[in-house]
Amino acid sequence: MRYLILSDLHGSLPVLERVLHYYDREGYDMLFLLGDLLNYGPRNGLPEGLDATAVARLLSERARDIVAVRGNCDSEVDQMLLSFPIMADYAMVCDNGHRIFLTHGHVFNENNLPPAPAVDLFVYGHTHLMTLRPATAERPAVCNTGSPTFPKGGNPPTFATLDDGLLSLRLLDGTAIDQMRVY
Repeated sequence: MRYLILSDLHGSLPVLERVLHYYDREGYDMLFLLGDLLNYGPRNGLPEGLDATAVARLLSERARDIVAVRGNCDSEVDQMLLSFPIMADYAMVCDNGHRIFLTHGHVFNENNLPPAPAVDLFVYGHTHLMTLRPATAERPAVCNTGSPTFPKGGNPPTFATLDDGLLSLRLLDGTAIDQMRVY
């Protein structure tokens, strides 16, 4: 399976359209959404093309392909607009026997990893700072997808992909800017 991983969209319709164009063009199988989907958040400015209703519609059209978790800016009102669940703090998925832990990052993060069972890959967003870290004897491989809408730390807008164990951070046009084999 091939996965596109997106966090911290914050309601930007043009950004979502660019990411979904890449998703469709490259034939990904599933879309992992790591929260902060519709609401721009009180500490951010207004994103380009803020349109939560249109974002909800586009995502809901793909509900069968989506695994999503709640971000700190997501609410019950947001859930009412979406046709797939977003209110869990995390999701565990399995890819060819490898456990992947998906979360937003405001509850579980690199300083508060999930309790057992062990995972092979820990994926989060929240900080808007892209990160790839290989696994160690004590910790799983780690990916922070960054943000396609409000990147921080001088980083470009990004999302991630996972394809047969190869994890990539990508620009909005799909160009890989960092990669790591996780299994």
